Amino acid sequence: MTTNIITKAHFLEVRKQTEAICKSLNPEDTSVQPVEYVSPPKWHLAHTTWFFEQFVLTEFKPDYKVFNKDFAFYFNSYYNNVGERVIRSNRGLMTRPTLDEVFAFRTYVNEQLADFMSNGISEEISSIIEIGLQHEQQHQELLIYDIKYIFGNQPSFPKLDYKIQLQKEQSYQEFIQISEGIYEIGHKSDNFCWDNELGRHKVYLQDYEISNRLVTNSEYKEFIEAGGYEDFNLWHADGWEFVQNKNIKAPMYWHKVNGKWMYYTLQGFKTVEGDLPVSHITFYEAFAFAQWKGMRLPTEFEWEIASAQFNYGQLWEWTNSAYLPYPNYTKVEGALGEYNGKFMINQMVLRGASIATSKNHSRPTYRNFFQPEMRWQFSGIRLVK
Repeated sequence: MTTNIITKAHFLEVRKQTEAICKSLNPEDTSVQPVEYVSPPKWHLAHTTWFFEQFVLTEFKPDYKVFNKDFAFYFNSYYNNVGERVIRSNRGLMTRPTLDEVFAFRTYVNEQLADFMSNGISEEISSIIEIGLQHEQQHQELLIYDIKYIFGNQPSFPKLDYKIQLQKEQSYQEFIQISEGIYEIGHKSDNFCWDNELGRHKVYLQDYEISNRLVTNSEYKEFIEAGGYEDFNLWHADGWEFVQNKNIKAPMYWHKVNGKWMYYTLQGFKTVEGDLPVSHITFYEAFAFAQWKGMRLPTEFEWEIASAQFNYGQLWEWTNSAYLPYPNYTKVEGALGEYNGKFMINQMVLRGASIATSKNHSRPTYRNFFQPEMRWQFSGIRLVK
């Protein structure tokens, strides 16, 4: 991790960005939780604030007075080391505290932490603040996922007043050749990284060819029309069971209207645009599509080595790698050690970034991870042969 001291201006800039995402939401939009994995926007606003109060202010600022002693219970997420919490599925039941109270909480913590930083802070404290800011940037992306799910499952299909839009993929597809050999994987600079990127190590890769672009909506429609969702031979057993049980026939937010494919975007309900990359895809669907094309998904190591030779950042890209620790992975003590390590089971790695990813929050070694059935995140497909 970097030893640069975090500035007050940077702290306040990141905090302001979270609120900018929510600027056009009505109070009613911020408390709902349509499904367990979608957290209410109000909860994100409060949880990211609680993080700084819990891990910085109460630990290091003399005579700090917590804003509300109950908020630690309301807005802890999964940190068992710091106490009990509201279970995840019940976050949407909290109409109280109100949105105004949550914003007052944010203002209070911002002022307290900015004042604390004005007097000079140690590298240790700066490092924790940086983790908190990186954590908040992750929640900025999750906020966009969750707002889109909340809006995309309403009959009015509301728009979000926040600029975020996919761009056309390159019209031509080429496959970049990577020669077999021994390559080094993992983070190596002095800049910030998460602990799951550490343990730089060597891997052996066979010859492979990786696409210079993502799979598009037009290509994915061909898969649908060819009966891809009806051919069990293309699917993992778990994937086949999942799409059958959930009656999934297309990516999330797609709807067949009068024989025409439409989809919800944060700019409204539109005709599916063929030259944009297909998004909101489960790992199961990505795998089945690759099988249908006679190709496969890259491993996360193949993706990392090739990433300097193609553009990425539109969508998080599914890899065929399980989320596992690197050699010599070590977990820090205490609550912050719960951040990554305990999730290294039953999840798949995605690489790259997405249009919802916060500024300066992506790098080739970044290891995102989700369960294979998740698709509310901005996920896409890059093929290998």
